[in-house]
Amino acid sequence: MLFGGRSSEHAVSCVTAAGVLGAIDRGKYDVVPIGIAKNGQWVLAGDDLSAWSLKNASLPEVVAGDKTVSLTQFGDARQLVVTEAAKVPQVLGSVDVVFPLLHGPWGEDGTVQGLLELSDTRYVGAGVLASALGMDKHFMKVVFEAAGLTVGPYVAVTDREWTVDPAKVRTRVEVLGFPVFVKPARAGSSMGISKVDSLDQLDAAIAEAREHDLKLVIEAGIVGREIECAVLEGRGSDAPRVSQPGEIAMVDGEHHAFYDFEAKYVQGDAVSLSCPADMPEDDIARVREQAALAFDAVGAEGLSRVDFFYTQAGELIINEINTMPGFTPSSMYPQMWAASGLDYPELIDELLQLALNRKVGLR
Repeated sequence: MLFGGRSSEHAVSCVTAAGVLGAIDRGKYDVVPIGIAKNGQWVLAGDDLSAWSLKNASLPEVVAGDKTVSLTQFGDARQLVVTEAAKVPQVLGSVDVVFPLLHGPWGEDGTVQGLLELSDTRYVGAGVLASALGMDKHFMKVVFEAAGLTVGPYVAVTDREWTVDPAKVRTRVEVLGFPVFVKPARAGSSMGISKVDSLDQLDAAIAEAREHDLKLVIEAGIVGREIECAVLEGRGSDAPRVSQPGEIAMVDGEHHAFYDFEAKYVQGDAVSLSCPADMPEDDIARVREQAALAFDAVGAEGLSRVDFFYTQAGELIINEINTMPGFTPSSMYPQMWAASGLDYPELIDELLQLALNRKVGLR
């Protein structure tokens, strides 16, 4: 099990790992927790759940050490090897499947998936291309539009565009109208996102987002309910399985202008999830159909959470797909499956079995 990583979502990944470690069937799986420190080093991590959980808003962290873990291929076997200066390498054993519980760049974006593909190692979740598309909010929208899904108005802003002609960028954003949401193109967990209500707030929001990614997506504010749907890969050649849709509602709107990092992970009672969402049956069917379409559009595997806006006029506007959504027992993805009849330990087992039965390489 891989967790931590180099991205700004390092702590979220640790919390996700704590959830899975606490629920996985130890009688069925021999779990080896591997933490990735912020400098990229792979280290043996203990499976003490308290070390990886959020405690009093204190963020957990994988710390680099003297011993480095590597995934090495010997013939047809994939083995974990521990190396330490001036010592003989230690082989921990062979690897059947990797569960990459990584969020954000250098983990959820196809980079680790590429490493695992090169070593012919089975792993849970989306492949290289789907992971990369799911991480990049710009190209994700391009693919959704090509698939016939409705996408809200937005502009993508590259580093060069902002550096060379910021005035032109401001003009493009003004066309969207306010409010807008300024987002790093390749970050998650609401990291670096700001709601901007007027032009004079825009530059500060762009500066904040650029701390996380030099490429940005700026989206027009949409008035609508936030509806999410959990998708699970079908078995064999079966179509994707889709949960009942859930609705996110802000309970503490006074302190949170939108569903931000603190509301998601620190202040647990700031939001509520209703599943199934209170919607007409025809619209529920439409949400589930479009969630499966989004999953197939990016070529996802394993799991994904698809997020929509549902307007008062009944329009569905897709916001994004998350190919490695938050996966603690209280996260929205497992909660929606629990409400649909698949509990957390069973969900973990299903994902691992899907990965073990999926061939490596081109498919």
